[in-house]
Amino acid sequence: MKDVFRQRRMWRPRGELKRRYDVVIVGGGSHGLATAYYLAKNHGITDVAVLERSYIGSGAAGRNTTIIRSNYRTPEGVAFYGRSVELYERLAAELDFNLLFSQHGHLTLAHSDRALITMTERAEVNQLLGVDSRVVDRDGVAGLCPELNLSREVTWPIEGALYHRRGGIIRHDAVVWGLARGADRRGVEIHPGTEVTGIESSNGRVTGVRTTRGDIACDTVVSATAGWSTLVADLAGVPLPITTHILQAFVTEPLKPFLDVIIVSSQMHVYISQTDRGEILIGAEIEPYTTYLGTGTFGFLEDSARHTLELFPQLEHAAVLRQWTGLCDLSPDYSPILGVTEVGGFLVSCGWGTYGFKAAPIVGTTLAELVATGRTPELIAPFTLERFSTDSLVSELAAAAVSH
Repeated sequence: MKDVFRQRRMWRPRGELKRRYDVVIVGGGSHGLATAYYLAKNHGITDVAVLERSYIGSGAAGRNTTIIRSNYRTPEGVAFYGRSVELYERLAAELDFNLLFSQHGHLTLAHSDRALITMTERAEVNQLLGVDSRVVDRDGVAGLCPELNLSREVTWPIEGALYHRRGGIIRHDAVVWGLARGADRRGVEIHPGTEVTGIESSNGRVTGVRTTRGDIACDTVVSATAGWSTLVADLAGVPLPITTHILQAFVTEPLKPFLDVIIVSSQMHVYISQTDRGEILIGAEIEPYTTYLGTGTFGFLEDSARHTLELFPQLEHAAVLRQWTGLCDLSPDYSPILGVTEVGGFLVSCGWGTYGFKAAPIVGTTLAELVATGRTPELIAPFTLERFSTDSLVSELAAAAVSH
């Protein structure tokens, strides 16, 4: 009976930490677990410990708004997220785990002629790089989402939209559980309740980590800790050009399914989708102040609800079910920081702002390749930390200005 119980667990509970691993991954969210999974699957590296100070998926992976897309603005970003969407499309079959991935489309609304010009530019970049993205007019928007209020008697009338057919939503906790189970079944050790308190180095190279459960020697440390990335990097003596902000979201009570496309308005700083449980999920931009305080605000609820009702007045009587916040680590150019640092063997996945969850599978595959081969994959070469000293920024602000 005990063996049957163990087989049904998502991943095995582990005992004491070993005194040494080949690779230590700090952060038990989607990026850390994806890196561990692909280290084992693609490269046979299984002497890996994933250390999480809380429970698995307790950070950004469990607090995001589940949107998957690749219609970014820069060629580097489009190629990177395009590959991530491809990996997500087959991840459920690969993990043999239902991730509740629904690719029902993504509409970024345009409320002015200038916005339509910007959408057209993005669509052309997307199409040149093989991403299915196009501009639709008001009639096209009405056909894709007849529930939207297309009246001219509103503050921001809808003039058209950028339509990304392969955009969708996925169950975030299922992604975490599936990756954790896949990594565990290949021999990776997952240790929740284990906080990293120090990173040891000698002669400019990582030699191990200190934790609340003892010291561990290792050759490689990967930091995948989202909003806490600067604090973990400080332990290694690596300064990061990152600020930490909170992002807020809320959901309504469950309603009968009526919204089968993701709606985004950069003008009103709001995005709206319906979850697999029927809740209407509403989010906005990061808060402009830097903080680690995860307290929701009434101002966010008020502004987001007001804009949502302009788009969907039929939600007037829907009750708010719950509200939450998450931490976002924001880089100066709104693009991630991936790969090696000035300390040998200390790698980072950070600077994601509000869109790191979209990148989990491609981060896992590329960082695993970097660890295994010592070479930076071409796909993530533009996102190295070094770009801030060589003035090679990858500005993604135009396509990431509304936090999703």
